[in-house]
Amino acid sequence: MLRSAASRNPAAAPAAEAAGRLPDEALLAGLAARDPELAAAFVHRFQRGILGAATAVLRNPRTAEDVVQQTYEHALRNARAYDPDRGSVRRWVTAIAHNLAVDAVRTRCRTVPVDPDVVAALDGGAAESSEDQALARESARRCRAALAALPCEQRRALVMAGLYLMTAREVSEREHIPLGTAKTRIRLAKGRVREALAAQGAAPGR
Repeated sequence: MLRSAASRNPAAAPAAEAAGRLPDEALLAGLAARDPELAAAFVHRFQRGILGAATAVLRNPRTAEDVVQQTYEHALRNARAYDPDRGSVRRWVTAIAHNLAVDAVRTRCRTVPVDPDVVAALDGGAAESSEDQALARESARRCRAALAALPCEQRRALVMAGLYLMTAREVSEREHIPLGTAKTRIRLAKGRVREALAAQGAAPGR
């Protein structure tokens, strides 16, 4: 993360304060020109909004911080492409953070393994005794098989709703699909998983 010259050199504080009073467009231009003081002022001004946008999507502070850094890197590479006619600098950089966070969710949903913790999140149950844990592991194995048999779009929707606790509206926004389609995918996926587990004598709890 960039640090201001003022934090390294107290004599630079007046310059840092002056940079902090510049308009957003000037700070973005300074970022594009790789001016250390203006770039640091850019980071300071937008950090909270970027982190908030990323956290709202990811619900994971550590991953959100990674997206913040990626957002600055993307803004640095594309600063000269900013078009003020299409919105403010704040809106532009927040949109970058939002899109990167959505991409992170999609990647995570495609690659994360469905383990017993996921099954617990989907079923809403938790095993305590050793016997219960053994039963849970067997249920997890069956649930993984049932999830693997789902169409990709239904599996993603169910994992996003069950593991990441997203609402149907959030799923629709992440997948760029109508709300009704998101609800249908989640409903069908839950129904198919229940049917598959019931056929194996392991119907999930409600």
